[in-house]
Amino acid sequence: MDKRILLMRILISLLTSMLATTAFAQGIVDVHAHLLPTEYMEALEREGRLLDEGFPLPKYDAKAHLKWMDEAGVETSVLTLAAPQPTSAQVVRATNKAAAELKRNHPGRFLFCAALPLPDVDAAMREAVYALDTLKADGIKLATNVGGLYLGAPELDTLFAVLNERRAVIILHPHRPEPVNRQVMQQTPLAMQEYLSETTRAVANMISRNVLARYHNIKVVVPHCGAYLPLAVPRMKSLTPVMQANKMVGEIDWEKNLAALYYDLAGAHSPEVIRMMLTITTPDHLLYGSDYPYVVPQVLTQSLARMKKYLTDEHDLAPFREMILHKNAEWLFGMGKCKSPDTAVADCNSAKTSVNGRMVVRLAEIEVYSKYLKEYFTFANEVDRLSVEREPGVVCLFPMQSAEDSTKIIILEIYASEEAYQQHLKTDHFQKYKHGTLHMVKSLKLPTMQPLDTETMKRIFRKQR
Repeated sequence: MDKRILLMRILISLLTSMLATTAFAQGIVDVHAHLLPTEYMEALEREGRLLDEGFPLPKYDAKAHLKWMDEAGVETSVLTLAAPQPTSAQVVRATNKAAAELKRNHPGRFLFCAALPLPDVDAAMREAVYALDTLKADGIKLATNVGGLYLGAPELDTLFAVLNERRAVIILHPHRPEPVNRQVMQQTPLAMQEYLSETTRAVANMISRNVLARYHNIKVVVPHCGAYLPLAVPRMKSLTPVMQANKMVGEIDWEKNLAALYYDLAGAHSPEVIRMMLTITTPDHLLYGSDYPYVVPQVLTQSLARMKKYLTDEHDLAPFREMILHKNAEWLFGMGKCKSPDTAVADCNSAKTSVNGRMVVRLAEIEVYSKYLKEYFTFANEVDRLSVEREPGVVCLFPMQSAEDSTKIIILEIYASEEAYQQHLKTDHFQKYKHGTLHMVKSLKLPTMQPLDTETMKRIFRKQR
C-alpha cells in the first residue's frame, strides 16, 4: 500500500467529528460605528444639507453609545464620520478633533478613522498627515465619492501615496452617487440599494487601476458584507480579457488588489452571506460591524446575539468566531501585542508565534468545476508543497480527490496552532492559491476537527510544535 495513503488512514482514524469551539475571552471590536459631532451637524444645518442622503440623520451621544456597548459586550468601537461629506476643511478638522477627544477620554473604548476634506486633494493630504501624526488617528475614512470624484480616479494617486507611506487602514463608506437622479432616491432609499452599488463601484474602480496593488501598504475595510463584490469580482475577472482587448483596462493584479480588502459584516449578515463572502476572501479578513447609531440599539443587540449563535452552531463557521468578533480587528488596528498599525509585519508575526496555541486540524471540502480540474490541481499541489517547506507551523496540507466524483476534493490541513493557521492565510503562496482559484471553486466547507492523540500525530510527522 502507498505510504501516503497509509499515513492518511492513520491520521483520519485519529480525528473525530466533534467541532472545536471556544468561547471568546475578549470583548467584541466593532469596526463600523459612526460619529455625528455637534460641529458636523451644525454645519450641515447651515448649508441646508441635513437630507442630502435622502433620510434624516440620527443623533449621536457618546454616553448612549457606551451604554449600548456595555450591554452588548462590545469592548471597542471604531468611529467614522457619517455621510454626507462636509464641504469645509475647518469642519472636517473640528470633527476629527472631536473624535480624537472621545478616544482620549475613553481609552480602550473608542478608536477613530479621520475624515478628509475631499475633493480638495491637497487639503486632504494635509489633513491626513495631521490626523495620523498629530491626532493619532487609527486610520482614514474615505467616501466612495465626494462631488463626483470617485475612488480610483488618477487625481487621488498622490493622496494614496501619502497613506501608503503611513501604512494606513482605510474604512470605506458609501455616499450619495454623483450625479444622482432624485427620482431614484424617492423610489428606493439609497441605503437599500444604491449604497451597495456605490461601494462596489468604488472598489471596482480601484482594482481596475491597480490602486491597492500599487500602494500595497494600505488595507481597506469594505462595508456592509462586501456589497455586491462576491458577485462582481468573478464577473470582472471574466470580462477583463475583453476589456483589455479593447484597450479599456490594462493588466490587473488580482491577487494583490484583493489581498488588501477586509470586510465588515454590518447590515444583513447571515451564515449564507458569510459563506458567499468566503468565495472572494479568507476568514481572517472578516470583521464585526454594527452601524451604530443608524440602527436602534435593541435591533443591534438582537443582531449581534444572532451572529454569535450561528458562529457557534454552524460547524463550518464556528472556528472563525473569535477571529470575526475581535481578533481580526485587533490585528488590523494594531491592538494588543502588535502596538500600532505601522508595526512591521515580521514583528507582529513574531508576537503571534510566541503563543502556545492548540493544534488545528481541518478537512477542507471543496467542489471544483470540472473544466478547471487540471488547473486547480496545479495550484493545490504548489501551495501544499510551499506551505510545508516554508512554514514551520504547517504540519500537513494534503489534497485528495474523491474516487466517486472527481470534482470533489478533500484537503487534510494540520497546523501547529491557530496562530500558525492565521499566519498561513497571509503568506504569498496561499494568497496566490486563493485568488487564482476563486473562479474554479463551486463550493467550500471548512469543518474543524479535534485530534484525539496529538502526541502520536507529532511522532508520525516528526514535526514538533
